[in-house]
Amino acid sequence: MHTLNRRRFAQGIAAGSLGVFASPLLAAGFWGKADIVVLCDTLYTMDPGYPNASAFAVRGNRILAVGAAEDIRTLAGPATEVIDARGLTVTPGFIDAHSHPLGANEVISANVDVRSIADIQAALRKRAADTPAGQWILGHMYDDTKLAEGRALNREDLDGVSTAHPIFVKHRGGHTGVVNSRAFDLAGVTVETPDPESGKFYREGGRLTGKVAEHAVDVFEAAGEWPDVDRAGHAENAALMTRRMAASGLTSTTDAWGSETGWRAYDDAYRAGRLSLRVSFMPGGRNSIYTAMKAAGLHSGFGDAMLRVGAVKYGADGSASERTMAMSTPYEGRPDDFGIFTMSVEEINAAVDDAVAHDFRIGIHANGDVAIDRVLSAYERVLADMPGRTPRFRIEHCSLVTPSLLDRIRDAGVVPTPFYTYAHYHGNKWGEYGEEKMRNMFAHRSFLDHGIPVAPASDFTPGPYEPMMALQSMVTRKDFQGRVWGPNQRISVDEAMRVCTMNGAYASFEEDLKGSITPGKLADFVVLGDDPNRVDPDRIKEIPILRTVMDGRTTFEA
Repeated sequence: MHTLNRRRFAQGIAAGSLGVFASPLLAAGFWGKADIVVLCDTLYTMDPGYPNASAFAVRGNRILAVGAAEDIRTLAGPATEVIDARGLTVTPGFIDAHSHPLGANEVISANVDVRSIADIQAALRKRAADTPAGQWILGHMYDDTKLAEGRALNREDLDGVSTAHPIFVKHRGGHTGVVNSRAFDLAGVTVETPDPESGKFYREGGRLTGKVAEHAVDVFEAAGEWPDVDRAGHAENAALMTRRMAASGLTSTTDAWGSETGWRAYDDAYRAGRLSLRVSFMPGGRNSIYTAMKAAGLHSGFGDAMLRVGAVKYGADGSASERTMAMSTPYEGRPDDFGIFTMSVEEINAAVDDAVAHDFRIGIHANGDVAIDRVLSAYERVLADMPGRTPRFRIEHCSLVTPSLLDRIRDAGVVPTPFYTYAHYHGNKWGEYGEEKMRNMFAHRSFLDHGIPVAPASDFTPGPYEPMMALQSMVTRKDFQGRVWGPNQRISVDEAMRVCTMNGAYASFEEDLKGSITPGKLADFVVLGDDPNRVDPDRIKEIPILRTVMDGRTTFEA
């Protein structure tokens, strides 16, 4: 059965899904003048066949031709739009291979991406004022390390907002949260309540602090009815978030824990012409959408260039940013804390077997070295019976690696998706890992040196999704305060741009479709206000995005 499924991966996902898109336009009969001509001084095609090109033409939603400006100009007619990007920089559209765009749903949750506990309380009070007593108040984008008070949010802070409403504030990392006393009462949790399997209620001085982690979060999600919005509201959220991401230079993203609500939201926005990004949709393995897709005979690769089913997603351990990932050595200052597993070895093996049996690729979240080892072992077991082209199983995040893990990842043809903005944005957290671990975390240099096509990943909401910040983070390894974390993992600007374009396409079996400015590929490109290779590396994130074009249409213009 494994051999048969490998053949389906190779034929169905690769050739069947993408081959039709890779035909050169001129050979397919796309004659006539271009719809768009782009003139450049600095053009990064990411295609070694066009290293010195200074212009390209677009017809419909495809790149028609790439070359010298004097040749491309001949393709322009009276109705052709000429984008004069001379003095600017043009690149392929940037790709985010792992994010959660719909996680920032401001329709049902207060945005608490602020820098003080007082501001968090103010945002929650505003939401509580319009919410009947007894109903949940939710907050999202909380970050415990960036508060002016120099401490984390706690139960008493939330009790100060309301004791009439249960309150849950979700960390932007997605693995922990903070609740108030009313929420504990509603869930029936006291200081004597044992921690759930693969979860934790945090205690201090014989009292509950309000912080909860991993599967302990599930206890509150099951306690009472959380707020929701109608179908139109979810579609509006998909339109809003993809529009915001397009403004950063992204033309493709991946929703790495998809639900039925999420699929409908993207599909509704797409049908209404309001989807501003291509979306690779990874159904959550524990979500009903995965069960429904299997029952309908769908598999990885189903869909089109705008909305396509990707790998099924699972999670084997905790979070890097929230310091719960499962490691072989403990956290600094916490000698008994080795992190949290969220799947057993048996569950990981069963998930891989089920995915392969139903023609799905699989991506399992594994941050710590021990979790990565478990996931790799499950992949290697199955791949031994699947000779031929790799199905490109993924390890989501793949944060802390070792030389032996790197060799195994390469040999198995596995695609790692480490965080690309974390070194810069989350610098206040890395002291809990220590200098030695940071030399082997978010290991872009090590992956590339091992010949591994490492993919770009923001993990938004946990990390910012902006590609310019990603380039700066991977190139400098400096955090927002100028501290350097793991300088041995620095990569060049050109390497970082390739990670964020061609490697992003490779991660979803779409390298013949996008990721470079090549004749026949989709017309996805970005106009930057400056050249990342020419600015101060510490200021790359300040480069303005002037225009984003996806599918031949402008999705953002400054």
